[in-house]
Amino acid sequence: MLTPALGSYNAFELTGFVAFILSPVIVGYLYGQKIREEDRIRTIANIAALYAVLAVFVVLIENATVEWTPYIRADYLKANPTAAPSAFDWYNIEKMALSSEIFLGVVLMLPITFIGLYIGSMLKKPATSQK
Repeated sequence: MLTPALGSYNAFELTGFVAFILSPVIVGYLYGQKIREEDRIRTIANIAALYAVLAVFVVLIENATVEWTPYIRADYLKANPTAAPSAFDWYNIEKMALSSEIFLGVVLMLPITFIGLYIGSMLKKPATSQK
């Protein structure tokens, strides 16, 4: 739906960003009672850590299925126009680009997930016992 308006790359990124923000809120809402029964902060932190690991796998799968090498090379040569890296240097440059994307994904996913789970668990009111 967003692809014609934003182009294939931007629509993909925006869709992923929205999904990674909304899914913790939904999970927090659905499991709000279970989160409240346990230690809330510890439970949310455990779920956020698992979610960050999932984000790492999403980044790895994305980079495995899409050929990013030409984009990485173009960006590197645009930043360093006089550089002439060897094949080994290109390998390291590509691994550094992938590592930085994974690190950024984890750094962004942990707080976003933590906040989303907390908000989602607060949206669901505690169940009152009927006597």
